[in-house]
Amino acid sequence: MTDFFQAIYDWITGFFGIDEFIKIVKSGDYTSLLTYDGFISIIRPLFPIVLVLEIFMALVLRKFKAVNYKISFFSYVLNAFIGRFISIAAIVFCIGLFEKHAIVKTTFTWYWFIYGYIVWEFGHFIYHFLAHKVRLFWCLHSTHHAPQTMNLSISYAHFFLEGPYADVIRTTTCILLGVSPPMLAVIMFIDGFYGGFIHIGEQMMKNGKLGFMYKYILTPSHHRIHHAKNPLYMDTNFCNLLNIWDRVFGTYQPEEKNLPIEYGITRNMKPNSFIDSYFGEFYYLLKDVYRAPGIRNKILYIFMPPGWSHKGEHKTASKVRKEYLETHRNPTKNVFKEGLS
Repeated sequence: MTDFFQAIYDWITGFFGIDEFIKIVKSGDYTSLLTYDGFISIIRPLFPIVLVLEIFMALVLRKFKAVNYKISFFSYVLNAFIGRFISIAAIVFCIGLFEKHAIVKTTFTWYWFIYGYIVWEFGHFIYHFLAHKVRLFWCLHSTHHAPQTMNLSISYAHFFLEGPYADVIRTTTCILLGVSPPMLAVIMFIDGFYGGFIHIGEQMMKNGKLGFMYKYILTPSHHRIHHAKNPLYMDTNFCNLLNIWDRVFGTYQPEEKNLPIEYGITRNMKPNSFIDSYFGEFYYLLKDVYRAPGIRNKILYIFMPPGWSHKGEHKTASKVRKEYLETHRNPTKNVFKEGLS
């Protein structure tokens, strides 16, 4: 029984990220809070605490629905035992393999840190863009887009292999472009924290634009658009904090006042079904590959964008969006550029 309660205690402290802070308190050496590790021990609990507050507010306002957290909860449980260990191994492997091939050498200074963060966002953009444009990668990423609401728990809704896939691309990009492993670790922490925050729901932050910051960084409002299935909003705002690469490649899209966001993915799926959200896209991909005539078409179904068809009846996001813009002349002052689509 003691082991059972210890396991519960370890899970709770691990989830809230307070295990390191507890160690500091027990040691009595509070000077360590002034170090980088000490600072992280204070910051880490903020996200799960806000998540709990978000759920509490939903309960108070009588808007809490357990099904809105179902996909995220089961994804978190599964990934906690599998995905994160594969991700750590992938990061270590990429650093060891590519660090000696870096084209530049950087130091941990403020100007190299800015450079490093811009490079990180570039790696994140590549991973995220491919996750929407290559069907196999979309199968890994679609779990994150399956929920039909927005709340902080959505940041936990991922297929267990998406993290390793993302970390291979982001880590390789950063290491080859000279971002040192210590700097990369700091950037990954900031990115993880902010990447969770931008999933905050309308109940906690109705507007989500963060005032004047809306013009300079990607805010919860921008990321809500990214999770939308509205034709105008599809496949936009791929960056996480800095919107520089979305602007460079023409995938930046602001929120339109008269176009309410519809969350979820475009195919018909069982609402709030964990099984469908986790394995559904793989099922339909295998189904299309099996039915496709010839090896070439079978391969194309794997690597072409979601919605591609060997019959030419394409329903890709780019095509749907283009048709929308053609039938809604000048729907926004900041018309989306087709860019890489």
